[in-house]
Amino acid sequence: MDINTKKLKKNAFRVSKNRGETASRVRVPGGKCSAQVLQQVADIAQEYGNGSVHLTTRQGFEIEGISLADVDKVNERLQPIIEAMEINQETPGKGYPASGTRNVSACIGNRVCPFGNYNTAAFAKRIEDAIFPNDLHFKIALTGCANDCIKARMHDFGIIGMTLPQYDPSRCVACNACVKGCDQLSVDALRMENYKIVRNEEKCVGCGVCVTKCPTRAWTRSQKKYYRLTIMGRTGKRNPRLGEDFLVWADEDTIIKVILNTYRFVKEYIDPKAPGGKEHVGYIIDRVGFTEFKKWALEGVELPPETIVKDCVYWSGIHYR
Repeated sequence: MDINTKKLKKNAFRVSKNRGETASRVRVPGGKCSAQVLQQVADIAQEYGNGSVHLTTRQGFEIEGISLADVDKVNERLQPIIEAMEINQETPGKGYPASGTRNVSACIGNRVCPFGNYNTAAFAKRIEDAIFPNDLHFKIALTGCANDCIKARMHDFGIIGMTLPQYDPSRCVACNACVKGCDQLSVDALRMENYKIVRNEEKCVGCGVCVTKCPTRAWTRSQKKYYRLTIMGRTGKRNPRLGEDFLVWADEDTIIKVILNTYRFVKEYIDPKAPGGKEHVGYIIDRVGFTEFKKWALEGVELPPETIVKDCVYWSGIHYR
């Protein structure tokens, strides 16, 4: 049968190496879904696939072994899942309207993890709502703290949760637990002076280890949420590299505006001859220059007074070409 592979891929179906077969990629923003969605995915795999489901590196589901003749039926069966996940959609019953912008992934965050500084799944869903559907190739990941369990620095945009630790000297018993914890598990930003703790603001990465180590709650997390935004990490064949800091002590609104501005930047500067109309945003910045990217990224953005913006960013990584 004749298949428009470009249309198939845009509809979030993979072109399989197995003749006559495809695989459906199910979006799960933030990697969080209900048990009911899990059962619905399993039912589709049993009825239309080969009974197997791959858990992708981007925290979505890939339902394998679907006949190309059943794509329309699978899209209809995906509708309850799309509605349950509240995914932006153009035409109900027709599946996903785009696949270029990948599923927004996240660690489990402060719903479970004691180190998490914020609700990663909730912020991931907010970003998903702002950017999807879109055919541009973007990868975004969120992690709850500086441990970076999601490998945020390997993405176009990595969002690392931060807290501005609040110290109450009246509750401090000078046990030194926070100082030891910061030294052994983080960046050695604390010291004891006259039986009170002094925090080195320049060294502190906002990880919150001091909060987890304090037995008397002399250290608590700030009510306001802060984030470190890393940019243009990537894997790939030419120049894999880790993302570098762009914003530190930023807020959610700022990050979403910067991401949306970057979509505008890519539309302006993408190579019209790029294969499949897709060019990795990191390579676009390499070609156009960080200064031009920064101008676009911060256009119309009102930065909070605490936010630090990097004047210039340099990437290295591994060069194969």
